[in-house]
Amino acid sequence: NFFMGKQQFGMASSSGMRTMSVTLALFIFGIVLPDSLRARMVHDLDLSSSDTLGRVLLGASDHKYKPHEKVQLYANKVGPFHNPSETYQYYDLPFCPPPGGVEHKSEDLGEVLEGDRMVSTPYDVSFRVDKESEHLCSRNLGKKELKKFRRAVKEDYYFQMYYDDLPIWGFIGKVEKILRPGQPEWRYYIFTHIHFDISYNKERVIEINVSTDPMRTLDITDEDEISVDFSFSVRWKETAIPFDRRMEKYSRYSFLPQHLEIHWFSIINSCVTVLLLTGFLATILMRVLKNDFIKYSRDDDTADEQEETGWKYIHGDVFRFPPMINLFCAVIGTGTQLFAMVLCVFILALVGVFYPYNRGALLTAVIVLYALTAGIAGYTAASNYKQMGGGANWVRNVLMTCSLFCGPMLLTFSFLNTVAIAYRSTAALPFGTIVIIFLIWALVTIPLTVLGGIAGKNTKHEFNAPCRTTKMPREIPPLPWYRHAIPQMCMAGFLPFSAIYIELYYIFASVWGHKVYTIYSILFIVFIILIIVTAFITIALTYFQLAVEDHRWWWRSMFCGGSTGVFIYGYCFYYYFARSDMSGFMQTSFFFGYMIMICYGFFLMLGTIGYRASLAFVRHIYRAIKCE
Repeated sequence: NFFMGKQQFGMASSSGMRTMSVTLALFIFGIVLPDSLRARMVHDLDLSSSDTLGRVLLGASDHKYKPHEKVQLYANKVGPFHNPSETYQYYDLPFCPPPGGVEHKSEDLGEVLEGDRMVSTPYDVSFRVDKESEHLCSRNLGKKELKKFRRAVKEDYYFQMYYDDLPIWGFIGKVEKILRPGQPEWRYYIFTHIHFDISYNKERVIEINVSTDPMRTLDITDEDEISVDFSFSVRWKETAIPFDRRMEKYSRYSFLPQHLEIHWFSIINSCVTVLLLTGFLATILMRVLKNDFIKYSRDDDTADEQEETGWKYIHGDVFRFPPMINLFCAVIGTGTQLFAMVLCVFILALVGVFYPYNRGALLTAVIVLYALTAGIAGYTAASNYKQMGGGANWVRNVLMTCSLFCGPMLLTFSFLNTVAIAYRSTAALPFGTIVIIFLIWALVTIPLTVLGGIAGKNTKHEFNAPCRTTKMPREIPPLPWYRHAIPQMCMAGFLPFSAIYIELYYIFASVWGHKVYTIYSILFIVFIILIIVTAFITIALTYFQLAVEDHRWWWRSMFCGGSTGVFIYGYCFYYYFARSDMSGFMQTSFFFGYMIMICYGFFLMLGTIGYRASLAFVRHIYRAIKCE
């Protein structure tokens, strides 16, 4: 099942600048705080409109009801079950509207990014009131409405609703295959009756399930016009499950024994990979280095009699700065920022912020944390640019750092949002949301990047290479084909990818499917293993490159470290065609469009890690020998 929930959020009108400031602060940070902490913050505020503001902002924390009190049932969206990104508004299909008109529920940034559009429904599901068969409405469906329902049933549409912030799902209809001589016949039926099973504990709603009656269906295969009566029923039952454990069932899938076994097998597989790689470096690479140190530490007379070969004899070129320093430093800055952002997201996940029914919080946290970590990118890029002799062009370096990831992301988003608009999907972001994201980027990301760049260009740190660089670069001897960049990238990306590929399926099934991923501790362990394996394999390949007197290791270490992102994107094709049932131009565009940006982010982040590991290794080995 696909479990996803809501966290209510509202903006209340305030009297005074203090109220507006607190409201803005809660808007930015409220979605990434646990319920208890956010409730405590609102409770402690001494505002003139504290009662109104507190009730609006608390939202999902205020769940106590009296018998016969009306609890609003909200409808969210509909869409093909196998295309999770292709979602539409609930009333795009001719369902029964509320008597007083459709009312839209206010949503936060993360919910809008998820494609959620909450609207009121005519279902009267009052607290602890059983209903056997309640008439909802009667509708005359014309040719146009029936065509919409047929398409929805044929494409296996589901609907999503929320009752007291608990998510529920159901299917709109069913398809039956009737075997006839010659060619089978397909019949399309819509469900006309919905049944709600709701559990309560004292004055709180604990659990809700929805089901459809297969006997109460309507055949819409051949009709051009038909009258239909929609109805529903409700049954309440008491349960001993406490309120603070009511969301456990939505994460229960991740903790089933067979899935936990697979996760731990993934961890063991990754740990074995790390141990093998570490053992390889310890026994082979360090032994070779020891022999090299002994060889290169001989007297000068003995060394002069030998032919100059090996990594020592390129000491005058190994610290020659790479071409395109501006771009190189921008990659380092952006990769460092993405690494810091991912660590912050993991910290929030491990402390329990991203509970299963609040998936919009993850997207909000990513946007806010990306903006807040922009100073890291500016400082890192400008500092390295200065150390590498960039001179006075630090402004251009900062601008490139700002646009290195955001530029391609803007182009990808513009195309995909245009596709969503053409499909009239809820995945299309409203103009107001686009303005908010642009303001965050313009008022937070860019200024912090510039401030970080100013601090970086004024830093006193020097590069301090262990060896002096010669004026003329040393000629690189001819190398076999497997020593070139692309074969090296293939070797560098395979091992880190093999350490994470088992866990990738569960992540993809959560992001691009209807499963819930909640075992963030295991995911964090896998991420740490990914970082270690990437650093080790890049160091090994850098040594082998220097051993054949190829001193162009700067960009090569970046490409080798980031090559895992290319492998992940290759896995996307396998998942799309072999492991999923996704189809259609919109879903295909969203899947491959957003995944190429995610893999690009991994390329920048892991490439930066590979470069930093290689730099530390190269500094170490050249400090250990005497260089003229």
